[in-house]
Amino acid sequence: MKIPRPQSLNGLVLVGFGLVALPLLIAVVWALINLDRVAEQSEQLVFMGVAAAENNRRLNEHLLSLERVARQYQVLQNPDSLQLMKQDLQTLQSLLSDMSPLVAEVDATALASTISNGAAEIVATLSIPGLPNDKLAAAIGGFAPLRQRVGELTQELTAYVDSELAALQESARQAQRVSAWQVAALVPGTLIVVLTFTFLIARPLRQIDIAIGQLGDGGFSKPIEIKGPTDLQRLGRQLEWLRLRLLELAQEKNKFLRHMSHELKTPLATIREGTELLLDGSVGELELPQQEVAGILRMNGLKLQQLIENLLSFSAWQTKSEILTLIDFALHELVISVAKTQRLALQAANIQLKLEIDDIIVNADQDKLRTVIDNLLSNAVKFTPRDGLITIRASKTPRSFVLEFGDTGPGIPEDESPRIFEAFFQGRREQGGQVGGTGIGLSVVLECIQAHNGTVELIDSDEFPGAHFRIHIPQTRDVAQQQMAANG
Repeated sequence: MKIPRPQSLNGLVLVGFGLVALPLLIAVVWALINLDRVAEQSEQLVFMGVAAAENNRRLNEHLLSLERVARQYQVLQNPDSLQLMKQDLQTLQSLLSDMSPLVAEVDATALASTISNGAAEIVATLSIPGLPNDKLAAAIGGFAPLRQRVGELTQELTAYVDSELAALQESARQAQRVSAWQVAALVPGTLIVVLTFTFLIARPLRQIDIAIGQLGDGGFSKPIEIKGPTDLQRLGRQLEWLRLRLLELAQEKNKFLRHMSHELKTPLATIREGTELLLDGSVGELELPQQEVAGILRMNGLKLQQLIENLLSFSAWQTKSEILTLIDFALHELVISVAKTQRLALQAANIQLKLEIDDIIVNADQDKLRTVIDNLLSNAVKFTPRDGLITIRASKTPRSFVLEFGDTGPGIPEDESPRIFEAFFQGRREQGGQVGGTGIGLSVVLECIQAHNGTVELIDSDEFPGAHFRIHIPQTRDVAQQQMAANG
């Protein structure tokens, strides 16, 4: 059975806050109710204690006053004392009547009745005319037991107040224990609820973040699906629509690049053939100035051909239509071969090329690596000033081989370095050479290196004043052969 839950993000947040706040609100209300009950009981107990103490004091005073008047009457035998005694008896009985609710609570009604009846009996005896003195003395002697009974009543009232106070203290402690258990149960419960709703909210947000990063990195092949509240799902559908639109635009762009590149290659091939015929003397010997012009045409024709090849390579890599063909070859010979194609451009700017290539055999796609070396070398030639120096360095490690390109050009500005491998990005600094670049050379380099599971990075070092690129290409085959040799 699927647990129902809010469909919108706002509803999910509100329910989450409600589930977190509701137990806390119940605990607070329960604590307030118990606190109010304890306060009310405390107030009643205070009133009861004060009333009991006051009534006990007055009861003792009236009993002593009654006894004192009775003794005066024994000596004087005057009617005024008898009248005062009857008034004191009435006051005593009235006080006991007022104390009757508290006395009944203590279950001491019988004891209070004996006090009232005993005092009434003494007054009635003393009111008999002509009572002998010994009878009067006997009657007055009855006050001693009454005082004892008043003391017993006081003790019972005090004991009752003490027991109620102990019960109130135990009730307060019980409420405190219950509150502590509630807090102990609420803390993990609240954490579970918070973590649950955080997961329900954070998961689709994380999916959206990944989807946006995927689109930003040009990953249009993976569909975007957002699971969660309806409004976030709607946002996910909009991102999916954007992905499809961007994929369509990318395909149109690649299609345009392929068509334009092929269209350009046909007239360029004709131009190159005509240039080669001129240089070969097939249409007549050329004079030296004419040969120089034909050489310039040939060199720029080669550059245009390289630019077109870059466009085709870029389009092919974007559509993933090419695969690697891994072979073993000498890296030094490949670098020399590429450097020869750039010889005219190097001589025209009087740029020195320094090669520090170890005599190593590498396993890679030779055509793709040729493209990488040619693009990086062409890029260095464009930005290296006249009479500058370009250095190509190569070495091998146990698990990879490293290629480095350094020049004495102006370098790459810090604010442009994060974007230099983006397709069609061109910096603000002016390029050298007679044919401008397309801005895809470094993008093609990155695609080729990533196809080899390698890395290419721009190094900030003091060794070269200009740009410094470093390439790492893994050599898993060599590692496997080394392991097999070691095991053998």
